[in-house]
Amino acid sequence: MNLDFNDEELKKVFFSAEFGLEKECLRINKDGFISYTEHPFGDNPNIQKDFCESQTEFVTDVFNSAEEVCRSLKSLHKLAAEMLRDLPTGREFLWPFSNPPYVRDENDIFVAIFDGEMQNKSLYREYLAEKYGKMKMLYSGIHFNFSFTESFLRSIYKNAEDKTFVDFKNNLYLELSKKIVNYAWLIVYLTAASPVMDGSFLKSDAIGKSVLSGYSSARCSEIGYWNDFTPIISYDSLESYVSSINGYVENGKLRSASELYYPVRLKPRGDNSLENLIEKGINHVEIRVFDDNPLSPIGIFKEDIEFIHILILYLISKDDFIFDAESQINAILNEKKAASFDDTTTITFNGTAKSVRQHALDTIDEIEEYFKDFDFVSEIIYYQKNKIINTEKRYANIVAAEFGDDYVKKGIRLSERYADELLNWE
Repeated sequence: MNLDFNDEELKKVFFSAEFGLEKECLRINKDGFISYTEHPFGDNPNIQKDFCESQTEFVTDVFNSAEEVCRSLKSLHKLAAEMLRDLPTGREFLWPFSNPPYVRDENDIFVAIFDGEMQNKSLYREYLAEKYGKMKMLYSGIHFNFSFTESFLRSIYKNAEDKTFVDFKNNLYLELSKKIVNYAWLIVYLTAASPVMDGSFLKSDAIGKSVLSGYSSARCSEIGYWNDFTPIISYDSLESYVSSINGYVENGKLRSASELYYPVRLKPRGDNSLENLIEKGINHVEIRVFDDNPLSPIGIFKEDIEFIHILILYLISKDDFIFDAESQINAILNEKKAASFDDTTTITFNGTAKSVRQHALDTIDEIEEYFKDFDFVSEIIYYQKNKIINTEKRYANIVAAEFGDDYVKKGIRLSERYADELLNWE
């Protein structure tokens, strides 16, 4: 899509957007084992439980800046730290890594309990535990929700060929979704932060042995939480998108649409169902490839959110393309390869085979050129470019250096330090 920077209406709203975060993390006790206690946060809609009872999910409201959404996430962490400090069963902490701490065996992992009308959620999680194994349920990460503002969408709709604004909006998000999937490897490369794990994740008799897994992001790698097949999604229309997902439910490969483990999901406002998506249309994209970053008390840096916004604006400016089955399979393969700790790993992107590091540098240069007339964007881009040029600045390299020799014990101390910092934050 050609975005006209000389359009005064567009210039006023070009960088406007809406952000929301969903961050998962495990609760642990002072000894570095997964908590056995039930979810202690009641019915707070912003602090929920996810696949297992000890996996906490923080859900922010929607904000118009990276700074605001990070502040919201931090306030939720502070509330949790206060409640975990005062538990009658003993103080607990939030584990800051995507990979789990000590795990004796699968008996340490309790599937989330939901009562009454919500009991089906427990049954669904039992099904997932049986199909994928409980260990993979312990991976934690961050889902980044993004939407364009109404004013931004209206400013570019006037030049669109779509008959209605709803059609235009749906088609724009469909096109953006497949472009993000195609570039998911870049996001993983720049934000991966989980190269270390405890040996108990791989072998029950290796508890307490820190392991450099060979991956910068285990959860996005070939040993991550994936379906046992590579889904092929149709992006031709909203109806074909929904139909392609429903097809996997109907043929038994998925129990429901929620079981689709894919880099990006398209979501409606309100109830997250395909029926609601068809009825109300697409409200936002959910990007699902972020690790919990232990270098931040809240698991994510404002600078990375700002960059994804810039990347999205860059992607919608690029021409549409045919995202056929072969291209989709290659995109998922690229994401898994980008999760390798070795950034000389070769990926094939836009028809060219290069190391993931070189492809990242070339892509960043292209984005930098596109935004050359916006001075403040150069700082956002430089933050990412510095990770590529100076590889010791890459999150995965920092985490490996700091935690590779004593992962859980150092992780416990970090959890305690972050809890104390949050309790003193105003």
